[in-house]
Order: sequence, then structure tokens, then C-alpha cells
Amino acid sequence: MLGAMLTLRRAIAADVPIILELIRDLATYEREPEAVVASKADLLRDGFGGEPAFYVLLADDCDDAGNSETIGFALWFFSYSTWVGRRCLYLEDLFVRPTHRGKGAGIALMRALAAEALAASCRRFVWQVLDWNTPSIRFYESLGARILPEWESVRIEGDALARLAEGALAVRADEGGRKAGPIVHGT
Repeated sequence: MLGAMLTLRRAIAADVPIILELIRDLATYEREPEAVVASKADLLRDGFGGEPAFYVLLADDCDDAGNSETIGFALWFFSYSTWVGRRCLYLEDLFVRPTHRGKGAGIALMRALAAEALAASCRRFVWQVLDWNTPSIRFYESLGARILPEWESVRIEGDALARLAEGALAVRADEGGRKAGPIVHGT
């Protein structure tokens, strides 16, 4: 049960341990606890440096005595839609601990992300849901989200990713001398 007040806050570097704990809890919920290989160092490097690859909102349950417990999180980043010509907010992970569900933390996180998307002039707020996760599907549809059954997720990783990258052409710098993309090998 939620305490006296639910608060949302942007994560800071000191929150990395709880973020990783929540990521592991999510993986367990999604039936893949062994799939999490991210480390605290990975999250710290990629989320809290000069050019963050992602952002995190934390949901805290605070009681009248001033004690708080982090009960959920949302991790997102910006992508780009060529079709609408604008950035999109992409929600990578949303998780509220099962013992705290149904009390408003999930909707509070989603509303905050919708506001973030609008503030960043995003035309879309996008995420994925596992097809077996009926409670989440119902929750998202109750928000007005549309499940897109015609779109399939595609992923390449590990050895297959390395094989695909073999023989890639080098990417040249743009006219301003900035690196236009990864340099795979010299030219």
C-alpha cells in the first residue's frame, strides 16, 4: 500500500544501485532474470555522463514520518521518426513493484513521460509490451494507447551483430569535421 505521498523524481548517479535492482526485478517479472548483464558501471557511464543515452524517473512512496521507498521506475530516451519529422520519446522500461501496483505509481510515471514528450516537441510516445502481459496491455489501452500487431520487434545481437558488421564501410566525417558516425575501419 502506498504511504502518505507518491513522489516522482529524476534519477541521479547515486540512484544507480536501485535502478539496477529495479531492472533485475523487471527481468524476473518478465521471466528472464538471467538476461540482465548490465552493471552499475554501465548505467553510470551511459546515463549520467555528459551525453546521457537514457533518462530515468523514479517513483518513491513516502510515509508521514518522512521515510521513503523507491517502488518503480521508467527509463526512456529519444528516438526520431522520419515519417513525422520529429523526435519521439521511447520508453524502454516501466516497472512498478508488484506489491505496489494499483495505487497510481504506473499512471503517474506515464503521465510524467507524456508531459516530457510534449515539452520536447515529440509527436510520439512509443514502447513495447510482451504479448502475454495482459495486465499491462489493458493498462496501456486504458491510457488510450494502441497496440500495433502488424509491427514486429527485430533484434540482432552477439555473434550475429559482429558478423553483420564485418566488412562495413568506414563512415567519413561531415564537412564541419565532426564525426558523422562510427568509424568501423580506416579509409
